[in-house]
Amino acid sequence: MLEIIEKSLLAGIGVMSLTQKKAEELIDDLKEKLNLSEDEGKKLLEKLQSATKESQQKLEDLAREEVKKACERVGVVTEEEFAALKKKVTELEKQLKALSKK
Repeated sequence: MLEIIEKSLLAGIGVMSLTQKKAEELIDDLKEKLNLSEDEGKKLLEKLQSATKESQQKLEDLAREEVKKACERVGVVTEEEFAALKKKVTELEKQLKALSKK
């Protein structure tokens, strides 16, 4: 029965992040209602926190990827591309100065 509840909670949480306090309150409620031991409650809390962190990381990765794709569609240059262009402009400026001195 604990496994079914655990899976239901994990599925229900999805990508939602719970604060430590809210998660502890949830576990306390579940311990009281389902007569869970302290150890079972702690294990469930750890699993919820782990699932929340994983979901949050996946969401952040997806957001970064979408921002990257949007920037590429719009034509925004990356930091590396900008640095390369800046270096090239500096080199061309040096060449122009050298030519103008002749």
